[in-house]
Amino acid sequence: MPTTKKISPQAIVSLKEALHLIYWKKEDLQDFIKLSIENKAIIGTINWNNTKRESTRELIDRMVNRLDLYNDDLISLLLSVTDFTDFSNLTYWDEDGTKTKRAKLAVENLRKHTIGHIQLTKNEDEARKRRMDAEQKIAQSKSLQSEISALKTLFYQIASNTNHQQRGFEFERFLKQLFTLYELDAKGGFKNHGEQIDGAFTHDNTDYLLEAKWSSQVNQGDLATFTFKVESKLKNAVGLLISIDGLTPEAVSPQFKSIIIMDGSDIIAIVEERISFPDLLYKKRRKAVETGKIYVPFQDL
Repeated sequence: MPTTKKISPQAIVSLKEALHLIYWKKEDLQDFIKLSIENKAIIGTINWNNTKRESTRELIDRMVNRLDLYNDDLISLLLSVTDFTDFSNLTYWDEDGTKTKRAKLAVENLRKHTIGHIQLTKNEDEARKRRMDAEQKIAQSKSLQSEISALKTLFYQIASNTNHQQRGFEFERFLKQLFTLYELDAKGGFKNHGEQIDGAFTHDNTDYLLEAKWSSQVNQGDLATFTFKVESKLKNAVGLLISIDGLTPEAVSPQFKSIIIMDGSDIIAIVEERISFPDLLYKKRRKAVETGKIYVPFQDL
């Protein structure tokens, strides 16, 4: 809502003078006013059979007399006139240029009388926007925390499930919710093969091919198969392998250069809000680029 600081009498007089001069045709002036204010009904109460000067004076006087109803509209109209720079509508009727000159002088005079008020209004609008942005961020943060908390509960419920096939389907649901939460650009659905979930997504302008397992440690053969899948299906893609139970000691080999790996400790760090999924993904990829290590658990990053 615009500032409630009182507009000076000089500004009101200047507004009356400028408003009736910026348009030659009454219809154009009425359209301008309609676009400038919210409570448009007041326009229909004005006697537009009078001269433009008389009609605009009547309009401004009614607004000033009922600031409880029209303060915001008065401010909006004032700002619209002070921002007015296109006087081309006057050209057709302005053979000697005097109409345009008078209109420009009237608007400039209004600016002089309202410069402090306009700056205050703009400052308040900027401050209001900052408050709204902050409130929105707080609301989003609370929503994110609530959803992460729900994912944490879901993850530990899955971990306690001894039915491996059912656990695979539940893990698929968990990953879908995790990806949705962080607005990852998923391509295609997930396919469940026992406890293996395949999918693809885009993050930070990089395409990822996903494979996730929750049945046993991943061995070197598993990594070789996934690496081949990544390098043969998606150009310039990176593979993300999520193995909740981690890897066998001999699994990682220097030949696997197009994949990175997450394990159960990484997922726990995410659901316990020690790091976000996108940030963890970025750190792991950067570590792989810098050191060649494709498997570095969260606690070692």
